[in-house]
Parts: sequence; structure tokens; C-alpha cells
Amino acid sequence: MSTQDLHAAAKRCLDATDPAEKLRLTHATWQALQAGELQPDPNSPPPEPIGSPGRPERPHLVPQRQVPHRGLGSAEGRAGLVHAVAHIEFNAINLAWDAVYRFRDKPGAYYRDWAGCAHDEARHFALLTGRLAELGHVYGDFDAHNGLWEMAEKTALYDTARMALVPRVLEARGLDVTPGMIERLRCVGDEGTIAILEVILREEVAHVAAGTRWFRWCCERDGLDPRETFLDLLRDYMGRTLRGPFNRPARIEAGFDEEELDRLTMLAL
Repeated sequence: MSTQDLHAAAKRCLDATDPAEKLRLTHATWQALQAGELQPDPNSPPPEPIGSPGRPERPHLVPQRQVPHRGLGSAEGRAGLVHAVAHIEFNAINLAWDAVYRFRDKPGAYYRDWAGCAHDEARHFALLTGRLAELGHVYGDFDAHNGLWEMAEKTALYDTARMALVPRVLEARGLDVTPGMIERLRCVGDEGTIAILEVILREEVAHVAAGTRWFRWCCERDGLDPRETFLDLLRDYMGRTLRGPFNRPARIEAGFDEEELDRLTMLAL
């Protein structure tokens, strides 16, 4: 790659609007970082104010309550589910690269973690769009919502909030709901989609764990109690919109502790 600045490389990935190009840049940037060809440059220009990430014109983005819920008894309904998960994974690529681009002066392990997450999310997106094609659709055929990125915008100026609320709340929700999706798909015999969701569920545990690790790092840096800070951030940014129930075994594996989960359960709708 022409530059050694990891932040600039992350920005190129973030800005790419064509999904195929975003995936190509993501994998190339991850490989260059692994090879030692990229590193955070302290002289890199400061991050620009957050705006919309690079994405295609479609899907059309609507409020979350306007995204239709489809049954899984039809191929169309299953395609709608696969599309919804693909959209989450596409957003997750952008979220990971924004974490690399926006938040500076972190240990090298921080940047490796989030670049590695981007690489995984890009692979997940490719698996899902491949399955979508088998079901007769492409990414963009169904409406989607922008909830993940809206939280990125709200937390753009505060790394502790970003680490707490994007990986440990919004992305961790996938740990809670994916087992139920898999069971519903098993009832209709969709083994192709199940195989992909099982890969994603297994690998997303590590992504939520990265959020836990760097949230606690931020708290230690600032002399904050992680458990109380997490609950404060939930109240400040999300009010009473936390949803349960929680996949306790997966969340424990991702770094939550039992007391924290007990308190989350009391807060959840």
C-alpha cells in the first residue's frame, strides 16, 4: 500500500461506497497490518467529524419500527432475515474501521483487534450476500435501519462510551438473538443459512470480548469503576431501551461477569 499510516488506510476502508471495494480494501489493510506494513502515525491528520460512512445507495434506510418482520416459512422471508443480518455485518465493518480511524493514542493491540474485527465482518458479509444470491436477492433489495451507526455518531467523541455501547450492547444483542434464529431456521430446514449464522455467532463472541477489553482499558486509564460506568452509560445514552433476555454463557465468554448480567437483567425490558 502506498502509505504507512494505519489511520489513513482505515479511512479509505470506511469511505468506500461499493461493498466489493470495501471488502477488498478491508482484507488488504488487515493483511498489510499483519505484515507490519501499516502502523498508527502520530502525525496523521486528526479525525474528521463523524458523518455517514461509505455505503451504496441501497438499501433504503428507514426507522427501525418500519422494517417489516417476515415469517421464515417462505424463501422471501428467509431472504429478508439474511439481508437484515448482512446489513448488520456491513455496518460492523464500518464501525470497526471507525474505531481504528477515530480513536488515537491506543496500544497496538487495540488497532489489531478492531482491524481484525473488520476483516471478520467483511468475511461474514460475503458469506451472507452469497446466501442471499442463492435465495434470489442482492444486498439492497430490502429496507434496513441505521441504529448501529446512529450510536457510533452519538459516541464519536468518547472512546469509553463507544467501547461500552456498540460492541457490548448493540453487537452483543446478536449473541442473544442468533440462537433463536438458528432454531427457527432449523424448523424450516434452512441448513445453508444456519451454517453461516453458526460461524458468525462463534466469532462474534471474540468481537464483543474486544469491546469488553478496551472498555475496561479506558476505565482503568480514567480511574473509573467499569461496572458502574457501564450502567451509567446505558442510562445516559439509551434510557430504558435495553432489551433482554441475555445469552449468559456467550456473554460470560465475551467478558461480562455474573453480577453485571444480573444488573442488566433488572434493567432490561
